[in-house]
Amino acid sequence: MAAQLTMDEARTVLDAALAKAVEIGQPMNVAVVDAGAHLVAFARQDGAILASIDIATRKARTAALLKMTTAQLGEAAKPGAPLYGIEGTNGGLIIFGGGIPLTRDGEVIGAVGVSAGSVEQDTEVAEAGVAALP
Repeated sequence: MAAQLTMDEARTVLDAALAKAVEIGQPMNVAVVDAGAHLVAFARQDGAILASIDIATRKARTAALLKMTTAQLGEAAKPGAPLYGIEGTNGGLIIFGGGIPLTRDGEVIGAVGVSAGSVEQDTEVAEAGVAALP
């Protein structure tokens, strides 16, 4: 049986990301999805940009579906690169940082997506969530 992301694990990832957002002083939207890119946990901190709710969720979906970070996809989707134009597929993918797969034993079991700060802040907060995965 393939490894699966549990609700408790998703909450652990979510809580760690939210704690990092508080630490850096940037309210964030944080989404955690399973390996099929279905939402498992989500939170919007007070003051986080409303438009970033969708962006955070799409970052998580993108990272889970393509089994790579959204930053890596951004490199592969530049003009002239092999995946140029992919962001227009699957209902809209995100090709800038802030979405990171969650893995166990080398298998993608889900992803976290963060949005509302700079790309660097989004990535830092997502990395904190990834680091907390049990």
